[in-house]
Amino acid sequence: MTFYDLLPIIIVGLIIIALVVLFTFIPVMLWISALAAGVRVSIFTLVGMRLRRVVPSRVINPLIKAHKAGLGVNTNQLESHYLAGGNVDRVVNALIAAQRANIELTFERAAAIDLAGRDVLEAVQMSVNPKVIETPFIAGIAMDGIEVKAKARITVRANIDRLVGGAGEDTVIARVGEGIVSTIGSSDSHTKVLENPDSISHNVLSKGLDAGTAFEILSIDIADIDIGKNIGATLSTDQAEADKNIAQAKAEERRAMAVAQEQEMLARVQEMRAKVVEAEADVPLALAEALRSGNMGVMDYMNYKNINADTDMRDTIGKLSQEENEEDQ
Repeated sequence: MTFYDLLPIIIVGLIIIALVVLFTFIPVMLWISALAAGVRVSIFTLVGMRLRRVVPSRVINPLIKAHKAGLGVNTNQLESHYLAGGNVDRVVNALIAAQRANIELTFERAAAIDLAGRDVLEAVQMSVNPKVIETPFIAGIAMDGIEVKAKARITVRANIDRLVGGAGEDTVIARVGEGIVSTIGSSDSHTKVLENPDSISHNVLSKGLDAGTAFEILSIDIADIDIGKNIGATLSTDQAEADKNIAQAKAEERRAMAVAQEQEMLARVQEMRAKVVEAEADVPLALAEALRSGNMGVMDYMNYKNINADTDMRDTIGKLSQEENEEDQ
């Protein structure tokens, strides 16, 4: 088989390859679908999307959906939102849902909500069907010192006008929790809270806690309420224990001061005794010196000895009498 025999086959193959590449780069089927749906989009517009690195199906399919729903959006709006990193299909679905629910929502507002990171379709659905947010158990202490725990269910509806820049669910839960704690804390007794749990929801709801948030609070219902610890008794016990420890510390301080004073007195007594012993040791020397110098005679010395003997005898007799009295007792 010569080259001229293979040439028609080669030409047919090149044509097929060219057509495959052409139909791959130019979404002809998508263009046909748009024309069949009544959406006028030129083939050059689709080629321009390819050149701008835009997936045509991500723009044309939502455009067909919006056209069938009667929305006045165009290709440039959808393509610019896609290039900004938004979800075109979700925005169009949100616009259709808002139109069906008679909610005023423009494409610019929906695109801004989507680019802000919020689910615009969920917001529209929440505007039609309110959402219930359940809080964890929130503990508050009544004036009688009893801890009361309450769990609330918050029914909220999305506020589309405040979705951009408005606070989320965490802020709503935190504000409701603060209101519950404040209401329980202002109650004179925990029994009043148990008797009228709806007073909590009324007080909290009247404070306008949805200000500055992306939601509108419709109702706050107390789902469960329980009694916790006796915080007042615990605090009183801790205070009494602290007072006892302070009193014990002060008593120990006084005892230590008394012991120190006693030790000081004993030291002084021992010092005085040492001085007495030292003075008594000087008496014989003084007597000898007096005898040598003639200031004291022999008779004077004998009288001194007799006085000492008489004093010792009296001391001995006194001790014997004291011991006899103790034995008689």
